[in-house]
Amino acid sequence: MPAAGGIHALWKERTALLLESTGQALFGIDLSGRCVFINRAATEQLGWTAEEAMHRNMHALIHHTHADGCAYPEHDCPIFRAFRQGRPCRIDDEVLWRKDGRPFPAEYSSYPVIEATPDGPTIVGAIVTFVDISQRLEAESALLALNSELEQRVAERTRDSLQALAQVRELAAHLETVREGERTRIAREIHDELGSLMVALRLDVGWLRKRLEDRPLLADKCRDMAGTIDRAVDNLGRIITDLRPSLLDHQGLWAALEWQAQEFIALVADDGLDASLAMHVEAGVEPPEGGLAIAVFRIFQEMLSNVARHAQARQVQIRILVEAPPGGCLHLEVRDDGIGAEAAALHAPRSYGVMGMRERAAHFGGDLAIDSAPGAGTRVRLRIPLPGGVSGEAPQGGALP
Repeated sequence: MPAAGGIHALWKERTALLLESTGQALFGIDLSGRCVFINRAATEQLGWTAEEAMHRNMHALIHHTHADGCAYPEHDCPIFRAFRQGRPCRIDDEVLWRKDGRPFPAEYSSYPVIEATPDGPTIVGAIVTFVDISQRLEAESALLALNSELEQRVAERTRDSLQALAQVRELAAHLETVREGERTRIAREIHDELGSLMVALRLDVGWLRKRLEDRPLLADKCRDMAGTIDRAVDNLGRIITDLRPSLLDHQGLWAALEWQAQEFIALVADDGLDASLAMHVEAGVEPPEGGLAIAVFRIFQEMLSNVARHAQARQVQIRILVEAPPGGCLHLEVRDDGIGAEAAALHAPRSYGVMGMRERAAHFGGDLAIDSAPGAGTRVRLRIPLPGGVSGEAPQGGALP
């Protein structure tokens, strides 16, 4: 069996062989900071031979200067703190220097070496490992540059998409204005042309009936014709109102909304649907005109039409609140207890009615929210800012609950 000294020497020899053969660059220093061991990987990276580095102060040899060229005082060296203060360290933002004077970015660690002595554990030096991280930093820099380029491309495409969307919305708003103008023209022509013809025809039938009083069958036929003409006039009035409600032009949006709500309530009452209206306009808020008034009215019509066609509801609550400036705003809500709808259906590409309401609202800075679920009914809320001022008019309707 080998003696204890032989075992110790053999262990040191094997340890040195292991440190020499490892692929990680490392060296050992004593309490003066002088090199007592350096492996092949370290000498290849630093350019110093083992003989040149041995017994040299390693801070003065490879760690003497910061990356900006300023001197690096030895007392600030984290590597030396490992044996001076017994604190290990790991640094990844400094440089080490090769023999030819070229620096390289390095990540290094320094750990104190502790030996057992009769007086107890004693620090005798430090072991230092380091890695050249040049390629890693280049890869990170390239990745950052690529990310920056991608972000720039995304920003450019997003900007282009937003511009295209704004153009589409402007076009849609223009087309809506043109369509409303055409509706107004057609409604006026129907009123002026067909309306006058119907009135003339009604008068002629009445004149004819008076002259046929002695012939009951013909008089009855004239009376039936007069009733048919009256129904035609009523239908013409409804068509004209659908095309362009005169109330909107003559009495303003608040009156038009209330009239439309009352018309809906009367219509659905025949089907057993209980509908109610709560409307409150704060004192003197002037109704908006032009495109905004038309947009709000058409959105309201679409809300009520969806309830009548799809909801299968038993109760409907209509609430309209108009807040006065500053911060004047119109709140319009239609709530039903009907069959509801899936969220996906409300955002489907072919949900043109919902899409149209949202686009109309967005064009004037408003927003449309729809809360719905199968079997839980639907609530549609419109919020749209009002640009107008306040007049001396009295508030309309009752207080909004």
